[in-house]
Amino acid sequence: MIGALRSLFLVAVMTTAASAEPTRSILSFDDLDGWAADDHGAALSVFLNTCGDLDDPDWQALCNVAQTYEADAARSFFELFFRPVLVEDGEDALFTGYFEPELDGSKIRTDRFKYPIYKMPPEARAEGPWLSRREILTGDAMQGRGLEIAWVDDPVELFFLQIQGSGRVRLPDGSALRVGYGGANGHPYRSIGAELIRQGALGAHEVSAQMIRAWVRKNPEAGAELLFHNPSYVFFREVSRVAPEFGPLGAMNRSVTTMRSIAADPAYTPLGAPVWVEKDGKTPLRRLMIAQDTGAAIKGAQRADIFFGTGDEAGKAAGRLRDPGRMVLLLPIQRAYALLPDEF
Repeated sequence: MIGALRSLFLVAVMTTAASAEPTRSILSFDDLDGWAADDHGAALSVFLNTCGDLDDPDWQALCNVAQTYEADAARSFFELFFRPVLVEDGEDALFTGYFEPELDGSKIRTDRFKYPIYKMPPEARAEGPWLSRREILTGDAMQGRGLEIAWVDDPVELFFLQIQGSGRVRLPDGSALRVGYGGANGHPYRSIGAELIRQGALGAHEVSAQMIRAWVRKNPEAGAELLFHNPSYVFFREVSRVAPEFGPLGAMNRSVTTMRSIAADPAYTPLGAPVWVEKDGKTPLRRLMIAQDTGAAIKGAQRADIFFGTGDEAGKAAGRLRDPGRMVLLLPIQRAYALLPDEF
């Protein structure tokens, strides 16, 4: 799944999920700021990408009905068959962003492309921690075994590819190779952002993917050691069944969609469910999105990661996002009212 470890480099400065018992309130669509102005047809299309995979009878019935609606009637579909439910757990809402990195690479090692993207070796799948990042990259356990999927030219970008959990590799002939999360070595993630704060190299307000990249490149020796501070190591698999024009696979094993898919906490938000996003900040966003992914740092009822797309520009936009607001879950009517049996 995409983003198995994304956003964890900011773990020292991110809000943690609350342990309070969640509360749920049923709202009306009139309570949703900007609801009438959204492109509900676009949201319906993304909903249809994954609703067929939902096992629950209520959701299956809605998916069947959704297939009979044209885009211009999508708003009516959502208003007829869903109710907005505000789920709160005592924590303020937090929106961050994620993306699919795009690296330059080759299927063979060259003087330029010398940093390997590895498949997971069989022995690393055993229960319990395997070798650390340092041991994997400086030892000989991976050598001569044909475990390299591709080679890239930048160890820092490779590190961030592991944080995102999936990406594309641009090959010299102009084609692209897509890789997805293939497993990990079993070591806990240690935040390099938190380590830079501890060292006094960056302030808590300065930590971002861009700032970390810049610091590592400006301080190559100390930067290489900083990357070893995180013993966790992510392996990949080649993803060949997803066409280049589609997004990477999310937790539902379907492609996620730029600015319409979010990663959410399935403890509060069912995967495949529509979610009304009211993101505040410098660039407010009001949009119906679909929860189609998860992430290790995405914990809490009001916590979401917005998918920004593929490549450097998407990465810059995603890296800047850290905004408050509100997210409202859309549930099938019968599910929504069952939450409050004494009131309805």
